[in-house]
Amino acid sequence: MNEEVSAKYIRFCYQVGKVSGRALIRGLVAFLKYLDQQSKAPKHGKMTVKQLVKQGQGASSMEVSGESMRTFKRIANKYGVDFAIVKDKTSDSPRYTCFFKAKDIDAISAVVKEYSAKVVKREQKEKPSLIKQLRKLKEEIAKRPRKVKEKFKENVR
Repeated sequence: MNEEVSAKYIRFCYQVGKVSGRALIRGLVAFLKYLDQQSKAPKHGKMTVKQLVKQGQGASSMEVSGESMRTFKRIANKYGVDFAIVKDKTSDSPRYTCFFKAKDIDAISAVVKEYSAKVVKREQKEKPSLIKQLRKLKEEIAKRPRKVKEKFKENVR
């Protein structure tokens, strides 16, 4: 009796293991297919110049200043433009060249327009240095005459 139960239990474990092994293999195959599809899908947004040129649609370029690189990336992603940024290593100051797909010319013009408006607005809105303001206040306070405190002692009886 005990031997029959143990034999049935062993057969059951073998069959369940076989089924779960098949399911694991199917899951791995599906995952590999998914990864393969992801690698073949065209990438959007920021990419390397090699990936941009590989798409075979030509590229146009524009120079971007280093201080406002984050602003540029945000605006380009907002308009769904594919771009690649390359740093110019020959110059002393940080200079960047941004490459776009040639077919995105309408979107590129919108990105450039909004980007230049933000950069100009930031330059106009330049704030004076806090240290300079503190120095001016310090000089003004030094110029003011100080109050002379008079001390009186009264004799109280």
